[in-house]
Amino acid sequence: MGGSFDSPRAASRGSLRTSLRTGQAAPAFTLKDDRGQTVRLADLRGRPVVLYFYPKDDTPGCTKEACAFRDTGRDFARAGAVIFGVSGDDERSHRRFADKYRLTFPLLSDPGFAVAERYGVYKQKLLYGRTFWGIERTTFVIDAQGRLAAVFPKVRVDGHADAVLETVRALTEISPSAAGSIRS
Repeated sequence: MGGSFDSPRAASRGSLRTSLRTGQAAPAFTLKDDRGQTVRLADLRGRPVVLYFYPKDDTPGCTKEACAFRDTGRDFARAGAVIFGVSGDDERSHRRFADKYRLTFPLLSDPGFAVAERYGVYKQKLLYGRTFWGIERTTFVIDAQGRLAAVFPKVRVDGHADAVLETVRALTEISPSAAGSIRS
């Protein structure tokens, strides 16, 4: 189901109307990354997490967004934050995408869109007169205690990584966290 968003199963689910708000606990997840490693939100407590959802690997907007997070990755690491990209693409697609653009952070595979649904970003979309289901580009900043610190809905890529970085910096000034990174 990774590449097709207009399956009968997706249509039968209806639109998820979850309204995640800052201050509430981030929905738990366990997903595989582009290297086959299991990533659990619970294992990341003690440091800020940038969780950005994007529609599809190796498409123009998604590539631009991933490269912007890559280019600011050291600044996020200095602020003690880790970055994860999430889409419905499989691990193999993520690996090719990460290798092609030398991404320095893991890409998480959500092929059934279960995590995207819990975060309220799997939505019915309209493009060129065609209705389909897919991920709405959205970024969540999760604080060291596992609460949502910021939500960036309907992301415009230009300048987005810098805006998220400023949010993370402000968050870590208030509540310092452990420095480090998942992938160097």
